Amino acid sequence: MENNHYKLLLVDDEEDILEFLSYNLKQENFSVSTAKNGEEALQIAKDITPHLILLDVMMPIMDGIEACYELRKIPSLKNTIIVFLTARGEDYSQIAGFDAGSDDYVTKPIRPKVLVSRIKALLRRFETNNHINDNKKITIDNLVIDKESYTITKNNKNISLPKKEFELLLLLCSHPDKVFTREEIFQNIWGNNVIVGDRTIDVHVRKIREKIGTEHIKTIKGVGYKFYSF
Repeated sequence: MENNHYKLLLVDDEEDILEFLSYNLKQENFSVSTAKNGEEALQIAKDITPHLILLDVMMPIMDGIEACYELRKIPSLKNTIIVFLTARGEDYSQIAGFDAGSDDYVTKPIRPKVLVSRIKALLRRFETNNHINDNKKITIDNLVIDKESYTITKNNKNISLPKKEFELLLLLCSHPDKVFTREEIFQNIWGNNVIVGDRTIDVHVRKIREKIGTEHIKTIKGVGYKFYSF
């Protein structure tokens, strides 16, 4: 895996953490930029379009959760991986981060080698997921999913989904009528190394059903979910 073409943006209000992480990631030949708060991160991200953003949660001016919401509004960053780095390990904080559009969540302190391995795994999974379906659009019955614009329409009506809900729906729709186990969904959407609550998938499915209707996604009790095509 060649790292020198990957651009990373590190965002933390603690200068020593930025220097420490930046040094270790540069040793792995990543291109690394840094920012000290959410507002600064937004501007730099717009300028360089990073492949991955490592984002602290607790920061002045604009915290990580708010910054993540704003980053996800920028079209050029729709495929950028966002990872929260924080000392906080409560479930509610993790769920808030995923709802804001993050892809992963790691807690401080973390060993540099572990962080590097996590980042490499995320970049590999990102490349794999980009090839789930070569078509730019998936059309099933009256539902159209546009992978490029991250938009969904049903009966020609636009539906807005946060990033994780979009990716979950896209995964299910990539193979209609296939039952995806909970383990498969976790691996594809959150990754094996992410610790989330047991009901995370259920909450995301419930939110998707509220927006596209309850008739499409079927629960296979004790197994997982499938997208039902009529």
